Amino acid sequence: MSIPALPTPTPGEVLLVCTRHEADTALWGGLLKELGACRDGDVLVLDGGGTRLRLVEGAGWNYLHGGDVPALFPSGDQVVVVLADSPVVYGGAAPLLVDLAEIPGRGVRVQPARLGEIITALTSGALAFEHLVQDMDVSGVYQGDDGRPAFPAATPLTHRTFPALPSTPAALLVRTSFDDEEGWHALLAELGGTNEDGWLGADLDPSQIDVEHYPLTALVVDDRAFEGLLPGQVPALVPREEHTTLVALADASSFTEPGRPLTVVDLYDTPGRPAVLPCREVGSMACNLEIANMDFRDYVARKDVEPWWETS
Repeated sequence: MSIPALPTPTPGEVLLVCTRHEADTALWGGLLKELGACRDGDVLVLDGGGTRLRLVEGAGWNYLHGGDVPALFPSGDQVVVVLADSPVVYGGAAPLLVDLAEIPGRGVRVQPARLGEIITALTSGALAFEHLVQDMDVSGVYQGDDGRPAFPAATPLTHRTFPALPSTPAALLVRTSFDDEEGWHALLAELGGTNEDGWLGADLDPSQIDVEHYPLTALVVDDRAFEGLLPGQVPALVPREEHTTLVALADASSFTEPGRPLTVVDLYDTPGRPAVLPCREVGSMACNLEIANMDFRDYVARKDVEPWWETS
């Protein structure tokens, strides 16, 4: 089902979009109260009038994700959109800011008490979205207290246009480095090899599965059009038609470092956030995310802390 375009905000306003509804009722969780804002019709006024949030409600935006947002804006002059998504509504998480100016579709969470301050800084040019991304914690919160990630998000040196990724309800393994053909084939072999349709793990015998290192089932994307693709650029490339479990990137480190690490990209909780882990662990990660047994943040390694998968 197609998603309606987002409305064009009045100059000086930023959209705050509710992405969870029951029938025609918008579910905001405790966010509107936490913002402590004055309400003027469909507008929340923060910081003594310095920041105005236009409330956007409607079942057509149910289950809207950060990566979906850039395609829904009729104009390209917006800097940021704020989402009240599932983690906000059901888990009390900080609202999600979605980048529309630098790398559209990536996200970072900002505590409600600082939302006005941060939006004002972004829209005035005093703060770049990149600063938010580089200073977020393991849970994807800007200047949060959940520890620093061991692998911060990479900053693109140039802005490039990439094609859409294939639509699949499973996972995608995307090759982003093309300097080591032998290393690429060794990685595929370690993951069990592909079938004639380009799938990993499609022909596995369930009786032979090692549940400690669950095999990765993924569609392989081996296309130079994605050379140099970085995590923050991924969410906007994932088609909405299917709920893709995760996207794993095979970059140069996948062919040179021990464990053949893959960079897995968060598509939903904090779009564009990376988690770097040995290729043998990515299948278990995909399985746990698919059944909601674990969260993406559980796989984001903390700086100066040995990851749990290395000690278990």
